[in-house]
Amino acid sequence: MMISSADFDSYFDQLAQTRLLCLGDIMLDCFMYGRVERISPEAPVPVFHMTHKTTSVGGAGNVVRNLSALGVETSFCGLIGKDNEGEELTKLIDELPRTKGNLIQDPYRPTTHKIRYLAHNQQILRADNEATFPLSSDIQVQVRRYFQDQLPLVGGVIFSDYGKGMLHPALLKELLSLAKQAGKPVIVDPKGSDYSIYQGATVLTPNLKELAQATRMPVSTDEQIVEAALSLIHKYDIGAVLVTRSEQGMSLIRADQESFHIPTHAIEVFDVSGAGDTVIAAFSAFLLGGASFEEAAYLANVAAGLVVAKVGTATVGSDEIQHILKKKNISSIKSKDVNLSEANDMVIQWKRQGLKIGFTNGCFDLLHPGHIALLREAKSKCDKLIVGLNSNKSIQRLKGSQRPIQSEEARATVLASLEMVDMVVIFEEDTPINLIHTLRPDVLIKGADYTVDKVVGAREVQSWGGEVLLVELIPEQSTTRTVHKIKEVQ
Repeated sequence: MMISSADFDSYFDQLAQTRLLCLGDIMLDCFMYGRVERISPEAPVPVFHMTHKTTSVGGAGNVVRNLSALGVETSFCGLIGKDNEGEELTKLIDELPRTKGNLIQDPYRPTTHKIRYLAHNQQILRADNEATFPLSSDIQVQVRRYFQDQLPLVGGVIFSDYGKGMLHPALLKELLSLAKQAGKPVIVDPKGSDYSIYQGATVLTPNLKELAQATRMPVSTDEQIVEAALSLIHKYDIGAVLVTRSEQGMSLIRADQESFHIPTHAIEVFDVSGAGDTVIAAFSAFLLGGASFEEAAYLANVAAGLVVAKVGTATVGSDEIQHILKKKNISSIKSKDVNLSEANDMVIQWKRQGLKIGFTNGCFDLLHPGHIALLREAKSKCDKLIVGLNSNKSIQRLKGSQRPIQSEEARATVLASLEMVDMVVIFEEDTPINLIHTLRPDVLIKGADYTVDKVVGAREVQSWGGEVLLVELIPEQSTTRTVHKIKEVQ
C-alpha cells in the first residue's frame, strides 16, 4: 500500500494534537552488558564480565515511551512497589516529554523488574522479579477514579496487558465499558487465553502465539490467521484484529472487510524486545491522528521494522518513520545504492549480528556472464556482499575517455537488481582502498586473474583477521572483448 506524501505529512502533523490514556503493567528493564570468555571452575556456567548497564521503562511503560517519542501527549496509570525500582521508574516516567504519569504504589508487591544479561550483544539470561496477584479493592478504586478523570480529556485508550495484575479482569471490563460509552476507541495488547475480558474493544493486537492460544486454532497460513481473527471478532464484538507475525509482517482483519497483509519492513532484526509496544503505540497514535485502519497498520509496521534493528526496549521517533517513508518512494533496488556513510552504518548493524561481510569491486560496465559468476561465487563466501563500483571519472582515468559505456547510475541500478548483491557503493578514487579501510570487510573477493599480493586492500583485510579469496573467471568474458565485437559489427 502506498501513502501519498500529503497523507502521511498530515498524519505526522496531527501527532502533537493527539492525546491518549494508557493503562497497564509497568516494569523496569535493566540491561547488563558484558562479555563471556570462559566457563566457571565452580559450575558448568559461563562467567559474565559486566562492562556497563542501562535501565529503561518497560512493559506498558515502553508503550508510553514510544508515544512520547512520537510526540503524543499521554496520561499513564501503572502499579509500582515501595522499593528502589519503583522510585527509579517514577523518575524515568517523569522525565518523558508530554507524559503525565500516575504510578500507584502497592506496598505488598515488588516493582516488576526484569534483568537481561547480554554478552557480545546477544542475550544469554533473563532474571525476573515480579508478583502477579490481583489488585486490592483500595487500589482498584484509585485506578477507576484516575481513569474516569482522564477519559473526557483524551481521544482514545490503550490497555497494555502483561498479565502482572494491573488489569484485573473485572476492573478491565468495567473500564472498557466506560470507554465504549464515552465513544472512545480502545486498543488492547492482550494477554492470556480469556479474551472475553476485552469484549467490545476497538482493536486487539495479539502476536501469532497469542492468537493461537486464545482461539485454539491453527495460524500457519494467511487463511488460517484470518479465520482465527474473525472468530475473535464475532465472539467478542471486536472491531479489528491486528496480528503481529514477526518476520512475516502483520495482518489486519476486520469483519466484512478485505484482509490486509503487510510484509515486514525490517531491514535487519537485531533485538525484538518491545517491538509489540512500538506497534500498538504507533498504530494508536496514527489512527487517532486521522489515518485509516490500513494506513495506521502500515505506519506501525514501518515503526516496528525500525525498532527491531535497535538494541533493547527501544523507541522510534516520528522523524525516523518519515525518513523511511520518503525512502520507500524509491524502489527497493535503489535502496541498495548507498553512499559510504550509509554503508558504514549498515555494516555496523550487520557486524553486531555476527554476519560475515564480503567485498568485491570493479567497473561492471556491460554486465556479462563472467561478472555474474564472480558475484555468485563471492556471495557464497559471505552473508552480506558489498560491491564497490568505480565512478564514471574513475573509469575514464583508468580506461580512457571512451569508457564507461554505461553511466555509474545505470551500472549501480543493474548491480543492485541482482539478488546476490546486498549493497552498492560508488567510489571516485582509482582504487577502493578507502572503502575497504572504512567498511573493514571480513572477506575480500577478486577474480583469479589477480594474485593475492596484487589485490588492492589484501594486506589490510588480512591485518584485521580477514581473508582474501580468488575466484576463477569464465574464459573469454570481458567488457573490453564485447566492445571490440560491437565495433567489428559496425
